[in-house]
Amino acid sequence: MLSSKKNEIYVFLEKFKSSMPKRYTVTAALPYTNGPIHIGHLAGVYIPADIYSRYLRGRKKDVAFICGSDEHGVAIALKAKKEGKTPQQIIDQYDQLIRESFESFGISFDHYSRTSRKIHHETAQEFFKTLYEKGVFEEKDSEQLFDAEAQQFLADRFVTGTCPLCQNPEAYGDQCESCGSSLSATELIQPKSTLSGAQPELKKTKHWYLPLNQFEDFIKEWILDEHQNDWKPNVYGQVKSWITNGLQARAVTRDLDWGIPVPLEGAEGKVLYVWFDAPIGYISSTKEWAAAKGVDWKPYWCDEDTQLVHFIGKDNIVFHCIIFPVMLKASGQYILPENVPANEFLNLEGQKISTSKNWAVWLHEYLETFPEQQDVLRYVLTANAPETKDNDFTWEEFQARNNNELVAIFGNFINRVMVLTHKYYRGTVPEAGDLQSEDVKVLEEMAQLPEKIGQSIEAYRFREASQSLIRLARLGNKYLADAEPWKLIKTDPDRVKTIMNTALQLSCGLSILSEPLLPFTSLKLKKMLNLQNEKLNWESITEAKVLIKAEHTLGEAALLFQPIEDSQMEAQREKLRSDAKENDLEEKDLAPLKPTVSFESFDALDFRIAEIIEAKKVKKTKKLMELTVRLGDEIRTVVSGIAQDFDEADLLGKKVTLLANLKPRTLKGIESQGMILLGENSKGKFVFVGPEDVSVNSDTSIK
Repeated sequence: MLSSKKNEIYVFLEKFKSSMPKRYTVTAALPYTNGPIHIGHLAGVYIPADIYSRYLRGRKKDVAFICGSDEHGVAIALKAKKEGKTPQQIIDQYDQLIRESFESFGISFDHYSRTSRKIHHETAQEFFKTLYEKGVFEEKDSEQLFDAEAQQFLADRFVTGTCPLCQNPEAYGDQCESCGSSLSATELIQPKSTLSGAQPELKKTKHWYLPLNQFEDFIKEWILDEHQNDWKPNVYGQVKSWITNGLQARAVTRDLDWGIPVPLEGAEGKVLYVWFDAPIGYISSTKEWAAAKGVDWKPYWCDEDTQLVHFIGKDNIVFHCIIFPVMLKASGQYILPENVPANEFLNLEGQKISTSKNWAVWLHEYLETFPEQQDVLRYVLTANAPETKDNDFTWEEFQARNNNELVAIFGNFINRVMVLTHKYYRGTVPEAGDLQSEDVKVLEEMAQLPEKIGQSIEAYRFREASQSLIRLARLGNKYLADAEPWKLIKTDPDRVKTIMNTALQLSCGLSILSEPLLPFTSLKLKKMLNLQNEKLNWESITEAKVLIKAEHTLGEAALLFQPIEDSQMEAQREKLRSDAKENDLEEKDLAPLKPTVSFESFDALDFRIAEIIEAKKVKKTKKLMELTVRLGDEIRTVVSGIAQDFDEADLLGKKVTLLANLKPRTLKGIESQGMILLGENSKGKFVFVGPEDVSVNSDTSIK
């Protein structure tokens, strides 16, 4: 029916198929079970992984799409403590909610497991013992913070204190969420245990370390040399940065009562660090899937004819591109990932998505507002995916892409074809006559799309694939607009039959090609075309002379997509603002009082009134400000984390309260001689704490 160009495409696809691996193991980052799933998770990991897996299945490939809940670690224990529940209750609650969200959005895992299951504990412990017996680990003694009252070593998140860089009094032992600095718990000023409120003490403990530094040459050769041209630049660049800075040994065990016990004598009270056990969850989940299916799991992880691909967000790049590959390499049993196509972060309405501040669009709530519109969100998140840099989701763009692309292009074309076919032929596919050049052209363009979209998906360019799909619908609209069958029906009815037959072939092609990206739309369209029981697949578009035969009876016409109104979008923006405000109030109401201190301890603090006489931002920092203050006849330098809330000029002459007898600390090469007292208003901005109408002299103190 078509030109020799179609035969050329067919030959290409045959060669392409023969060069593809025998099987694929596709993993998606294990979601942490301390909260529900939001659109950032969907855009960053799960939609790309699902598109890729659905595409491979459409190509008749052997695919194991693997995931599961990540259920260990200190964050789970903290969540349980905060809510007055056991860790098991927390993980059971969120595991169910997460599973339902994935199912609702058509994320087609072949298996979804849990790291709390026996098979995972056994697999992770076996992995640890293999590396231990091979002498891979380094055993080290170190001093860590210990809560004498709770009789427990403190994980980083069980310690809070004052950040030494920005003076945030609620910094965690691993990070200050105010200035974003990475910390260790021992660096905090006046650290305290979140378990008892007591000040922890340093105590010696033993742990096992993975010596990443010994594998630097392996990582350099494997990634920096072998994958320089086929890995995404954002992933490659981050790995290169880590290598340039030098890899360090990393503890694989920790002192905690929630996790997988270390399988060694004398290691009581110690568990596998969650970053070590979680990626092994891919293997244990595959084992569970293979057992249920009655197949051998090993080829999916140990056979060189298998292609392993990890889909993750950028916060997991170091774990999946350096640490887990080192673990796999050291074991000597497993294949390495062929690619780790990590996405960057998705922001929301110009702000970073924050679960703690409730600035997010939760999947289970989305479906309450937009029932049966999963594919709208899937499409928008794919078309605007943060593939190599951070991107922003806005409700304005959500509405525009739905109304201008899904409704006006894709939906409009299908609706025209269905309505005209029912009107002219009572829903029966008409027989095509001789094809004219314009008919051949559109059919040939469709025949090229399996290759074009396939190449985009194989290269992890899902945004590009989504636009190729929409271009086919746009092509169909133009074809009908140029042919004008509604005018020709009276003068040349035979020509109209050919036009409508051609348009139905395009419609059928759309039902097949849309399946990886828009699975619910694909199924709905196949039902409308009455093709749900037909054995049509990716290759059918290129190999078959016709996709839908003459005399075939169609189903009922229906709208694929519905317009979204301005009022709906404003309601969503208002919901965001309201949820964030309510969460802020709740957080403030729930903020616990600090532990009681004695009068003697308080009296030892010397507060003075000082005047700022010079202010300048500290170079290469976002929040630090170098302040010169006058304290009577004395001039001091104080470094404070206020640069994002105050302009330098506005600080001159400002009277502030200074903790004058705080031991000096050097921050970014500047000795800070005291600490300025600050509070935080309802908008999260710093405000000074101190009187305005008081003279400044050396004996002015606060009582």
